Amino acid sequence: MFKPSRSNLSDSSDLPPERQMRQPQVTFAKRTPSGRYVNYSRENLSRDDLDSELSSVEFMNYTVHIPPTPDNQPMDPSISQRVEEQYVSNSLFTGGFNSVTRAHLMDKVTESETSHPQMAGTKGSSCQIPGCDGKVMSDERGADILPCECDFKICRDCYIDAVKAGEAMCPGCKEPYKETDLDEKAVDPSKHRLPLPPSKQERRMSLMKSTKSGYMRSQTGGAEFDHNRWLFETKGTYGYGNAIWPKEGGGGGGGGGGGDDDEGHEPSEFLAKPWRPLTRKLRIPAGVISPYRLLVFTRLAVLALFLAWRVKNPNTEAIWLWGMSVVCEIWFAFSWVLDQLPKLSPVNRITDLNVLKEKFEMPGPNNPTGKSDLPGVDIFVSTADPEKEPPLVTANTIMSILAADYPVEKLSCYVSDDGGALLTFEAMAEAASFAYLWIPFCRKHNIEPRNPESYFTLKRDPYKNKVRSDFVKDRRRIKREYDEFKVRVNGLPDSIRRRSDAYNAREEIKALKMQREQAGDELLEPIKVQKATWMADGTHWPATWLHSAPDHSKGDHAGVIQVMLKPPSDEPLQGSVGDDCPIDFSEVDIRLPMLVYVSREKRPGYDHNKKAGAMNALVRASAIMSNGPFILNLDCDHYIYNSQAIREGMCFMMDRGGDRLCYVQFPQRFEGIDPSDRYANHNTVFFDINMRALDGLQGPVYVGTGCLFRRVALYGFDPPRSKEHKGFCDSCFGRPKKKRVAVDNSNSSEENRALRMGDDEDEMDTSLFPKRFGNSSFLVDSIPVAEFQGRPLADHPSIKNGRPPGALTIPRDLLDASTVAEAISVVSCWYEDKTEWGGRIGWIYGSVTEDVVTGYRMHNRGWRSIYCVTKRDAFRGTAPINLTDRLHQVLRWATGSVEIFFSRNNALLASKRMKLLQRVAYLNVGIYPFTSIFLIVYCFLPALSLFSGQFIVQTLSVTFLIYLLIISLTLCLLALLEIKWSGINLEEWWRNEQFWLIGGTSAHLAAVVQGLLKVVAGIEISFTLTSKSAGDDEDDDYADLYLVKWTSLMVPPLVIIMINLIAIAVGFSRTIYSTIPQWSRLLGGVFFSFWVLAHLYPFAKGLMGRRGRTPTIVFVWAGLIAITISLLWVAISPPGGAENADIGGGFTFP
Repeated sequence: MFKPSRSNLSDSSDLPPERQMRQPQVTFAKRTPSGRYVNYSRENLSRDDLDSELSSVEFMNYTVHIPPTPDNQPMDPSISQRVEEQYVSNSLFTGGFNSVTRAHLMDKVTESETSHPQMAGTKGSSCQIPGCDGKVMSDERGADILPCECDFKICRDCYIDAVKAGEAMCPGCKEPYKETDLDEKAVDPSKHRLPLPPSKQERRMSLMKSTKSGYMRSQTGGAEFDHNRWLFETKGTYGYGNAIWPKEGGGGGGGGGGGDDDEGHEPSEFLAKPWRPLTRKLRIPAGVISPYRLLVFTRLAVLALFLAWRVKNPNTEAIWLWGMSVVCEIWFAFSWVLDQLPKLSPVNRITDLNVLKEKFEMPGPNNPTGKSDLPGVDIFVSTADPEKEPPLVTANTIMSILAADYPVEKLSCYVSDDGGALLTFEAMAEAASFAYLWIPFCRKHNIEPRNPESYFTLKRDPYKNKVRSDFVKDRRRIKREYDEFKVRVNGLPDSIRRRSDAYNAREEIKALKMQREQAGDELLEPIKVQKATWMADGTHWPATWLHSAPDHSKGDHAGVIQVMLKPPSDEPLQGSVGDDCPIDFSEVDIRLPMLVYVSREKRPGYDHNKKAGAMNALVRASAIMSNGPFILNLDCDHYIYNSQAIREGMCFMMDRGGDRLCYVQFPQRFEGIDPSDRYANHNTVFFDINMRALDGLQGPVYVGTGCLFRRVALYGFDPPRSKEHKGFCDSCFGRPKKKRVAVDNSNSSEENRALRMGDDEDEMDTSLFPKRFGNSSFLVDSIPVAEFQGRPLADHPSIKNGRPPGALTIPRDLLDASTVAEAISVVSCWYEDKTEWGGRIGWIYGSVTEDVVTGYRMHNRGWRSIYCVTKRDAFRGTAPINLTDRLHQVLRWATGSVEIFFSRNNALLASKRMKLLQRVAYLNVGIYPFTSIFLIVYCFLPALSLFSGQFIVQTLSVTFLIYLLIISLTLCLLALLEIKWSGINLEEWWRNEQFWLIGGTSAHLAAVVQGLLKVVAGIEISFTLTSKSAGDDEDDDYADLYLVKWTSLMVPPLVIIMINLIAIAVGFSRTIYSTIPQWSRLLGGVFFSFWVLAHLYPFAKGLMGRRGRTPTIVFVWAGLIAITISLLWVAISPPGGAENADIGGGFTFP
């Protein structure tokens, strides 16, 4: 049983019965070179290290408390915590349902050696005590901590034994240890942790701990905080996170005082200088937006008049054709209104990074050292299948995150491997090892982008604007290191397979040898040894094996957490020049952000909820390990292209009113798209027009990646001051008043008042948190802390619900085993049972488009979101340029929209807190796939018109042509104005129109069918991951574009193309050889047929592929369709007879 050494484990005696839980159990174990596991836990000591005689004796659990004496001096707390953190980073934590949490100490993580002191499995000196193979204690630079002047190397456990049981004698020189020498060597006095009393509240950063630390430092060591003195000298106010400004202009917001009398007048200093916002809203020029709005209403009126005219003037000769066309046109008009109304108020926004730096990272009265006061950010990267999502792509994404321009100690990266593959694990370890060179190189030379693969493949001069004389040499060396890194990562599959085969063969030989020794002369039976997957240190991989086995398959394996890079030190760590580091980093901070590998537990019989479940597991694990108040989620193929992107998003979160923002959505930008963007992969109309327009309402929708979340918004809480911001219905019709029971809030804490769920709750009852969030007291305790740390800076009286300046400048707690063990428990498969995870909290379950539903729930509670378009693209990723992959991607999106429409997430059921036009936008999200039904019918109407010789109107009258001309012109003018205020070009708009029809006639129709099957018949829909791997032709960057993979989704567009081509030929032939040619009807039908074919041209071009590569089935289908339609037409309207006697001889259909 591992006993937690820190106070981060909440005392169960302070909790109500329903919140009490057992402390995390950790079994420390290590595999010796002989193959035997040595358990470091007392409960296993009798089994592993004692002989059989003693193991039969029953021992009682007891604890011996030995008071400190001159002969019993404990290790300095600062040293012991850092050493334990080193042990944690070198341990692979596993566990789950009905299993003990095990911390497996690893000698190495990958085959290659690691040298960075933060890296897991870092090679260090071995302990010189005979029989001990432990590693010597080390500091943040990786240097050995040697407690004796004789420099005798000793590990932590042996040192503790020598101090407590060996009379504090050094085993090397036999001289007593000098504790002062140990302190001087191990820990810088300026970095000593404050001797705070161990309590639940002190484990988490609270306002009292941050704002009053100056007074604690000023008092004698061990003395308690003088609260009366603090109130007198700063004129502070009581309350957790209180942002009250005294009327006299004296005390700081929330009591954010300092250490002397001068700091008590901080607000007047802020008011004396002009307050500068972090962001600004740029309205669209009136010369553009006013004509745009006028055209929208003009076209709306013309559409209404045109539809009324169409209804009143039927085509009596072809009433069926007229009826179908009118129904389709009415639906198209309704769909256009849903799409156009939310676009009436587009906005642009800009940020001021200089103001952000001035407010949060410059020395001031409350931050004399100039440490960063920015909040922490946890970055999530999700991956599931290393075959479809190459580990090299994920590794490059990880390195771009680690190199982001954000305070290193405030950044944490979590990689979710939902497949539990050893290949991903070792690729992440290789990435962490290479980051030791790459990240300092980026900081030294200000590299952009900070994705190695993208940087080294840039098609521009890499030496432009580089002023340092050693840049060329450094770049050449880094390029060589990166090429070797790629070789190692690409060779991992073969390396893991060869290693596993070798270990399995050894185990088989050992089993066979043992069988022979036991059997003697008896006949031997064949031995079957499990084909296990082995890690680099010669132990079994606890998750998914290459050859599936019980407890080791994709859907059945234990949870795994590995701290690849332990949390960095609080102070900058300058590099050096030497054999270990071939590049001069003496002026560069070489610290790396924390990197954690997470593979949640999976067991048969549990619904793991795909990506949404994996993201929720990361939310819980990160809350326990780092608890960043903000979360940035990225797909494994979306990397940080702009190193300051996180700062750009933080400008919105930390600005006035930022506490009401649930997320900041960045646009998705893509690389590797063909220059013509044949299938509208850039999707610029959506990201640059629709999303900008939604930003002028309640905010853009969440699109699944590149989104900076507020953690408490994901927890399902309402926004602050939600009752002060009324929705559309409230402002128009008022809101019925409900009788409430008077509640005395005089003693309620500020954090509870800021955390509300539902309309009828003035204050959240924290005793209900375990029922909502699960039984982890760590997680429950972290919620108010995350809420407080995510508040904007209270540097102006107009900022409500703010935090005092300098509250986040203290270092965060070090990791210990109990923290990681708790993280293992919250990623187990059973943790979400009987909780609100996936229902109200976290990513929402029940839809393949969990991103849209999650954003909708937040907007429905009254939160706002922001669209952040940066001058330099914030993130870049890859998109499928292959036609089949693109159609399947659109199919998944459309199917999710159909599910939304038939669920309680339908915008028609939205709450009063959602704005009217925002509701219209979400309604369009659920309705747009149904347009495919009418679109397919309308695409067949020109062909039916040509076949029958009729048209949708009686005659091409002047009225019809005028209506058609006005509707077309207004559409073109609207497109031009949208291009004007959005910045896209005309070709991108036209590509979007083309793929709208391609997707509408293929994927959208299939989505409607699948959605109805799920709703009516309960048939579940399964989707495969979109492949991120490149094509087989390495010489052609766009090889996938010409790859044709047949899918049933191609049938409807192919049929439409063939029927319209045949109909045009039939129409021309009829008109030319007719006695009285009807040219008006022919021109009407041909015009609309060419309109359909022009939109489907990219689809037809995609089917052709490259010469000689078109699948045979395409020609087979085309021939069959052409023959069938020809025979059908001949059977319906044969050319023989008296009427057509002048054309030729008679014909009789057999």
